[in-house]
Amino acid sequence: MLLALGLCGTGLLPAAAASAATGPGAYAFAPGARTVEGTASTAGAPRLDPGRVYRGSLPAHGRLTYRLDLADATATAYVPVTAVPPAHTDVTSTDGIRVTVRDAHGTACSFATARFGAGLSPRPVTALGRREAGRALCRAAGTYSVLVERLDTGGTSAPWDLELAPVMEPRLTSPGPTGAPRAWDSASPEPITGEARERAGGAGFTAARALGPGVWRTTLVPGRTVFYKVPLDWGRRLQASAELGGAAGHGYVGGALDLSLYDPVRGLADDVSLGYTGVRKPVALAPLPPVEYANRYAAPAAVSALRFAGDYYLVLHLSDRLTETFGPGPYEVTLRVRVDGRAHAGPGYAGRPQPDGVFTPTAQAEAAPPIGDGGGGLAGGGSPAMKAVAAGGIGLGTALLLVLGGWTLAARRAQTRVSAQKPTA
Repeated sequence: MLLALGLCGTGLLPAAAASAATGPGAYAFAPGARTVEGTASTAGAPRLDPGRVYRGSLPAHGRLTYRLDLADATATAYVPVTAVPPAHTDVTSTDGIRVTVRDAHGTACSFATARFGAGLSPRPVTALGRREAGRALCRAAGTYSVLVERLDTGGTSAPWDLELAPVMEPRLTSPGPTGAPRAWDSASPEPITGEARERAGGAGFTAARALGPGVWRTTLVPGRTVFYKVPLDWGRRLQASAELGGAAGHGYVGGALDLSLYDPVRGLADDVSLGYTGVRKPVALAPLPPVEYANRYAAPAAVSALRFAGDYYLVLHLSDRLTETFGPGPYEVTLRVRVDGRAHAGPGYAGRPQPDGVFTPTAQAEAAPPIGDGGGGLAGGGSPAMKAVAAGGIGLGTALLLVLGGWTLAARRAQTRVSAQKPTA
């Protein structure tokens, strides 16, 4: 445990190596991702197996189709698609991708879009297609198609890389809630204070660096995107903000820093960005509810996405347009993370999700803050494992003190007896 915490503090973790291996600014695709080529129609479309990660390419104005075979009508399938344009290419705010899932009759089960936004900066964007069990449409088992479309309004014509990571969520072992939670505390919490600790981000979802509660600092160059993962158990709640440090120069850059939150299946929960004039400035995610299974029945995406326990992804992107106005950097970014709420047991699944462990939070030792951290760690209701470690450490220390005290008392008594037995001169 001490070794793991030490490595965490020094940044010597496998994800960091994966990030560094990709080269500066490049997206880190999942190791071992299978190459797949989508087709122009459903005929001959390649199959996507939940639990595997795929890599492909999307041409300009392209439309690619993939196949999803669902043998279990009671399971929910998610298909996140991440589009990665080449660095330093021109994009517009409305460029992006659309992902649509359809049944065998052509009925749309869901569709989602992801765009580059006001930053006008090429970056990885992710849209989530899904076939949800229990809905009025697309209820049957069978073959479904996944359509990935590129939304171009005048940006680059170069092809974009794709990463597809389908996930299968089993049904519950017993009937669960059928409606969204009625109330939760939506007040904005007090900002987290304290000394910032260095933590470089990873270069992709599978290379994301584990992050616990507290104040963290990194440096980014324009055009760079970094990924962090925050483990959240059932009942736990995340709040986060990012602050872009000051810079010399005059001007304004819209969407200079973008902060996004994705759930364990890479569904977007919230996305915020800030305009920048060279003055230090923060931007914060909207207040979010605790992680609960019933959140999936809520209409707002910021609530609906908080439907699983697991690793949630904080993604930072620094617009490459900053170079023109304020220089090439690097720029200091401070990330403040609060995790609170009372953890509890989650619903039981009738089977194993695919991939295995996708709804299990990362081991707390990898992301835990130091003991005594005021950002919602042990004092804020930390995980049972971390509480046990702390309690074990306190108990061991107390026992050692008692033993040492006993030895000291025994030695003093023996010395007294020896002195009493010596003859007097």
